[in-house]
This record gives sequence, structure tokens and C-alpha cells, in this order.
Amino acid sequence: MTVSTPSVLPPMNDSYGRTIRDLRVSLTDRCNFRCMYCLPETEQAANFYRSKFDPINNPRPKTIPLPPLKTREEILRLEEIERLVRVAVSLGINKVRLTGGEPLLRRGLEDLIARISKLPGLDDLALTTNGFLFEEKGPALAEAGLRRISFSLDSLDRENFRKITGRDGLGSVLRSIQLARQLELTPIKVNAVIIRGINDQEIVPLAQFAMEQEIAMRFIEFMPLDSGRQWLKELVVPGREIFERLSRAFEMEQVVPAHAAETARRWRVKGKAGEIGIIAPVTEPFCGACNRIRLTADGQVRTCLFSVVEHDIKWLLRSGASDERLRERFRSIVSLKEDRHHIGEEEFVQPARSMSCIGG
Repeated sequence: MTVSTPSVLPPMNDSYGRTIRDLRVSLTDRCNFRCMYCLPETEQAANFYRSKFDPINNPRPKTIPLPPLKTREEILRLEEIERLVRVAVSLGINKVRLTGGEPLLRRGLEDLIARISKLPGLDDLALTTNGFLFEEKGPALAEAGLRRISFSLDSLDRENFRKITGRDGLGSVLRSIQLARQLELTPIKVNAVIIRGINDQEIVPLAQFAMEQEIAMRFIEFMPLDSGRQWLKELVVPGREIFERLSRAFEMEQVVPAHAAETARRWRVKGKAGEIGIIAPVTEPFCGACNRIRLTADGQVRTCLFSVVEHDIKWLLRSGASDERLRERFRSIVSLKEDRHHIGEEEFVQPARSMSCIGG
């Protein structure tokens, strides 16, 4: 195996002229939550979705069984992840987000962060977590070099939180947010997937919470990435509707995006701290400026969150390929990046794997 670190290489551009700068890395396909929009395996989730299907005009789709969790051998080792990230950074990737599954379930996470946080050219190293284990692991992650963090928080009501996630974990997540502030992992982002009839009544309270805590709240449209294939367009609360509800409650001032590839439209509330963002991939796609690719825990590269094709890079990595050969593979994969997703169109096919397997 040949390892080399050239000083300057041309960045990765796809066939539509987009320069790829953002890499999402899934560390595991395991998760300790069972969220309705990802792994809806609880009885409460089943009852909710059952009530939404009309057996005659809108029959419940056939549930596709989840593939078994990957074995330890199938999952990339930490040193393999480090190497692929290093190679990607040499090709112009300057933002890395560690995801899952639940990334805090991955042993040795702080060691991986310590290694990749020092890579020359990496400007931003972030992590997305449900927060349940962050109280225990947060200080070590910050010391290792983690710079930013995003939490999932879909409800401020304990029972509704349990209904959505399958876990009585609201208190843990709220304490984790406070700890992240103490550790200065800022700006702290908090993500809420909004589902009509489940938590859309909490849009304004969640925004108020963000202002009180001086954090960034992100409202995300419900996407067809659930393992149970229960997604219905009728359950999507469009970004425009979310904005209208917020603007009736607050005086909103739009924030100018820092760059074209930002996924969220952002606002501040006049006279308040914190920030509100809306991510609307279903009703207002932002594919034209997408600069992201994803690496799954088992070594597949995905060029779109909704791709139905995955590109294997693990076989090359484990066959003794040089860094240059890995760079060639990354470039060839990026050249195949789709122009857009097809949600809402007749030909749309939901990815075979759920968000927990793909990495958010």
C-alpha cells in the first residue's frame, strides 16, 4: 500500500459543475432509538401509521424487511475510515460530519476524532447524535477535537418524545444540549423532523426553546427514508407552512446564506438570540447546489441521500490500493452524482436502506 499526501490537488467536480466539499461519514448502522421517521418499530408508531391508510383508496404499502445489521467484519475499521477521510480531504473535502445510526455507540470514537481533527485542510468536523449518551461521552469528544454538534429533538413533551423515538430520553437530550454549551461545541444545532399529526403542534414551542437556549433550531420535512415504508406525502408539513406558522408567532428576519450549498433557509427572531432554519428537501429541493457525498458504515459511497445505487470503495481499500487509486475511485464516483432526487415524481423509488443505515 502506498500512502502519499500531495499538497494541492484539483477538487472533485461532478458532471453538473458542482464542487464536492462535504462528506458525511456513518460510523455504525446501529441505533438505540426507534424513531417513527427512520425505524418505526414501536407499537405506537404502527398504530399511528395504521390509522393513516385507507385500505381502498390508499392501501398500506408492503413493508420491506430490514436487511440484517452488518457484522463487525463488514463495517469499516476506524483506521480505514481515517484513511478514506484523509484521501477525501486531499481532494478538497473541507467539511466532515460523523453520523450513524447513532455514532456514540461506536467504540473508539474519540480516537477517530483525535486523528481526523488534525488533518490539514479540514475546516469543520461535526457530529450528529440523538444525544442519549452524550452526557457520558461529550467531554472526551470535545477534548479530542470535535468542533460542532447537532442533536435530534423532535418533541419537548416527554410522552410525545417517547412516542416518536421509542425511548424515554427527553431529559438526557436536554441535559446533553446544556453540556454541549458548556463544552463550547458551538454553534449547536438541534434538528426536529416534523410529521403532521405527531409533532407539528410543537413547531412554535421548539422555536421558542431555541431562542431561550441561544441555539440553532432546524425544522426538517418528513422524508421517505423510513425502514417501514410508511411514508405518505400527506404527513409532510411543507417548509412553507412551517414558516407561516412561525411568522405568525414571531417577527422573522432572514439570514443571508454563507454559501450556496446550505441546506437550510435561516432566520433570526427580532430581538432574540438563537436561530431558526427550515430544511425542505421534499417540497423545495436544493439539489442544484448540493456539494455532499456520503460514506456508509460498510464502505459504500452514496452520491445522494436518495440514491438507489451505492458505490463500493471498501473492496478497493482492503485490496491494498494506493491513495492515488482511492482518489481515482472517489473522482469516478463523484462523476456519477445525480442531478437531483425524484421525490413526488411517478418514477421515484425509495432507497433500499433507511436513514439509520445511510447516515444523515
